[in-house]
Amino acid sequence: MIKPINPGVRLGHVHLKVADLDRAIDFYSGILGLTVTQRYGRAAAFLSAGGYHHHIGLNTWESRDGEPPAKGTTGLYHLALLYPDRASLADALRRLEEAGVTIDAAYDHGVSEAIYLNDPDGNGVELYYDRPEDQWPRQPDGQLAMYSAPMELESLRNTR
Repeated sequence: MIKPINPGVRLGHVHLKVADLDRAIDFYSGILGLTVTQRYGRAAAFLSAGGYHHHIGLNTWESRDGEPPAKGTTGLYHLALLYPDRASLADALRRLEEAGVTIDAAYDHGVSEAIYLNDPDGNGVELYYDRPEDQWPRQPDGQLAMYSAPMELESLRNTR
């Protein structure tokens, strides 16, 4: 049997190729609220939540003025931002709606609630929060029993 990875390992950051750095910063910082921690002129920027050096890197090194990847090609399906609680996810929904950002889908996965959309470069973005682990749906043998059911956004809108 292969020895499992150390359970303390976490995904550190995602680095995205974008066509227009300012447009991407406007989305990730101006709408979602991440803080720009460092910028490299018109070529790259790092953004984070809570003072971390960066959760998202944006660059135009190979993609300035480029087109999004064609449907049916390989690549990043989506990046996911994990919010600490449902109220924070509700705040993200309000930000998106105030900015007129199109939401592609919203699902209750049993373990989490998630909103799906695309950034201005066509990169998939998931905004979600995890329910406490003791509320996760499980099969009789203890395995997770995740699902994808439409999420009621009105309930989330009313969360404070």
